[in-house]
Amino acid sequence: MYELTKPRLSLLSVFTASLGYLVREPLQADWSIFICLTLGTALAAAGAAALNQWMEKSEDAQMARTSSRPLPAGLVTPQFAVLFGTILSSIGLYILWVGTNPWATTLTLATLVVYLLLYTPMKKRSPYATEVGAISGALPPLIGWVAAEGAPTIYGWILFGILFAWQLPHFMAIAWNFRDDYSKGGFKLHQLGDPDGRALARKSLLYSILLTVFVFCPYFLELNQSQPGPFYLASACFLSLYLLLPAIRFFTSQNRDQSAKKLFIVTIIYLPLLFAALVIDRYL
Repeated sequence: MYELTKPRLSLLSVFTASLGYLVREPLQADWSIFICLTLGTALAAAGAAALNQWMEKSEDAQMARTSSRPLPAGLVTPQFAVLFGTILSSIGLYILWVGTNPWATTLTLATLVVYLLLYTPMKKRSPYATEVGAISGALPPLIGWVAAEGAPTIYGWILFGILFAWQLPHFMAIAWNFRDDYSKGGFKLHQLGDPDGRALARKSLLYSILLTVFVFCPYFLELNQSQPGPFYLASACFLSLYLLLPAIRFFTSQNRDQSAKKLFIVTIIYLPLLFAALVIDRYL
């Protein structure tokens, strides 16, 4: 059952939602709201992951990287997976409704709808499903922000923009390295019209540049609340270079397999450091 929840992916949602809350309220946090936010997000994300695996059980069975998942491996039945996912998501939404506010609950429900009803079926139809999936993946920090703030604000949408743009270089690197597997599963996430991956790498670079723009917005915009200071600015400068250099190499390299692996690792390190800098800056 644990593997049905895609724990690493679900943890990312919980992590970014929690940090979205702490960016807004690190010192005077209402910990009852924070606990309900964390628990509700975790259950909703786990339920969505189980439902996604139920929807893609046939495709998962055809790909080496997913063939050992509980459904294609025969460890659980499809009926159990859909029931398990529905119950977890429902409990998560209920906890968010009771323990946070309607905005956080509504945005979490929107995350489930986009992920399951738009992104999942679109993966077999268009390479631009990645952008649709990035919308659902970018909502957790905004969910955390509105749990603290009570409603969306410009800063909350900037957090959404940061995570939205980050996902594209991250997933483009994955799509290129697992392009053969994706083809076997019938997914089109890596197919942008060129066999050498240049268009895919170009998209990765463009979104890395967009990410850099979003990253500096909290410092330079007059937001009048939670505005970061010099520590965050220095961190943003360093991390932007840290990400842009491998993104450029991925675009210009003759060996995209190796440069994609490097970019993937960099994106994993980049995100927690960036959000940690935002939170730490509040204490400074």
